[in-house]
Amino acid sequence: MKKTYEIEVDCANCANKMEEAAKNTDGVRDCSVNYMALKMVVEFEEGADVKSVMDKVLANCKKIEDDCEIFY
Repeated sequence: MKKTYEIEVDCANCANKMEEAAKNTDGVRDCSVNYMALKMVVEFEEGADVKSVMDKVLANCKKIEDDCEIFY
């Protein structure tokens, strides 16, 4: 399953870091971040609890970019 989320991030480099942090989160099969559109597309692993995975994605992103935001 894929879902698209609005994000808030200050620069393209930070967006790339968010993408990598999301990709390395349990329950995420793949992720892409479009800095210009301020969108994150997350593909979840089969049977993943979307809310709980997104909580982890946000926590991982905040570790590397503490003022980023994901609206889910």
